[in-house]
Amino acid sequence: MNKKIHIIGAGFAGLSAACYLAKAGNSVTIFEKNTQSGGRARQLKRDGFTFDIGPTFYWMPDVFERFFNDFGKSAADYYDLIKLNPAYEVFFGKNDSIKIADTINSITATFENIEKGSGQKLTKFMAQAKENYEIAIKDLVYKPGRSLLEIMTPQTATRLHLFIDTIENQVNRAFNDKRLKEILKFPVLFLGAKPSNTPAFYNFMNYADFHLGTWHPRGGMYKVVEAMVALSKSLGVEIINDCDVTEIVIKNKKAVGLKTNQGNFDCDILLSGADYAHTETLLPEVNRQYSANYWSKKTFAPSALLFYVGFNKKLQHLSHHSLFFDTDFVAHSRSIYDDLEWPDNPLFYASFPSMTDDNAAPEGKEAGIFLIPIAPGITDTNELREKYFEIIMKRVEHLTNQPIIDAVDFKQSYCINDFVADYNSYKGNAYGLANTLFQTHILRPKLQSKKVRNLFFTGQLTVPGPGVPPSLISGKIVSDLIQKLNP
Repeated sequence: MNKKIHIIGAGFAGLSAACYLAKAGNSVTIFEKNTQSGGRARQLKRDGFTFDIGPTFYWMPDVFERFFNDFGKSAADYYDLIKLNPAYEVFFGKNDSIKIADTINSITATFENIEKGSGQKLTKFMAQAKENYEIAIKDLVYKPGRSLLEIMTPQTATRLHLFIDTIENQVNRAFNDKRLKEILKFPVLFLGAKPSNTPAFYNFMNYADFHLGTWHPRGGMYKVVEAMVALSKSLGVEIINDCDVTEIVIKNKKAVGLKTNQGNFDCDILLSGADYAHTETLLPEVNRQYSANYWSKKTFAPSALLFYVGFNKKLQHLSHHSLFFDTDFVAHSRSIYDDLEWPDNPLFYASFPSMTDDNAAPEGKEAGIFLIPIAPGITDTNELREKYFEIIMKRVEHLTNQPIIDAVDFKQSYCINDFVADYNSYKGNAYGLANTLFQTHILRPKLQSKKVRNLFFTGQLTVPGPGVPPSLISGKIVSDLIQKLNP
């Protein structure tokens, strides 16, 4: 097999697919709209500070390792990993926070100290989560979503009830303390859906959290992007940055090339790692699989209001990853998924990479990344951004008993309008298509176009779902599919 394959988008899924397809002997070129590769995982540098624009959590290290192992490499060949302790800290109120340690034994002890008997309950809960993780990650998520038979195995047959039950109900039955419940429900936010809409089978994310740990690549998540770019280029992949695709060229119902702001490019096979809904707008309407009405009815993962902040001093009483759950979890979820409006009292997340990594900020200063999950498609204005920045800064000051607003050297915001402008993201979503029961596996948009030959898709809007590890997996799945169908 030696095909000329063009890929739209140098995000994790596109880079992953490029590596596999190039390794198989194909001529692979990636066309990236932005000046940096990485998609949502680009990097911001300003005044000696370094920020990851997108993902900041390095979870499921086994998936990253499996990717690099497929090319005779290891993650350690490209970057250093630091296991965080605490993995993260959750703030529930003033003088009320819980730190999640870096070992399951310590976490179990924390649970038991908070709620008598919960340590044993957690052990039982995690045993099931581990089984689900091994079934999911070692097998199910590497399937292309073409038939239910892919996931109808002896192991899943005994777990059908876990696809009907929800994370919300499962956690509520096992634990009483509200704080412990919210900690256990937190990981499914990476799947882009409410715990009440997420199948209980996905408790394997709790195994990823508590057993596999939270890590930080020295230099930030962008080090993973740089590693994948280096690997792809060593395999012969060409990446053309600052290249905006304006049209997919179709002849006789077959994808044969691209029109871009840098010229026209012919190909044998076309793969899009860009936003799925946007990609189909590059086709004549007759060649689109999914209508505007189809996309409008889907449950999208949240968008986000982000702030990248340079502080002129070191901050106290915070952890590298800090979650602020001091307001109503359910009310905020409702604002995202049901009401589609800005939350009155938002939960939010903050990352302070300079607490772990000297590369993130000048000496004596602190780099802060703040994220408020919000509904995709709602109004985004500078006035709203300023309003919410003030809200969360005052909350951090109150909860950690320290002045920080006066220590802000600069801030830079990123929200819905930016997701649309930079990534052609549908309604400015940040995480793709949510993994709800009716948006899982064969019910997600397909990897292969039903209407255009040799046109394929990868990334967060197709299988297996949202997140960095699933995007790596998506690239592998679609590359296997392309090679199978085009020997």
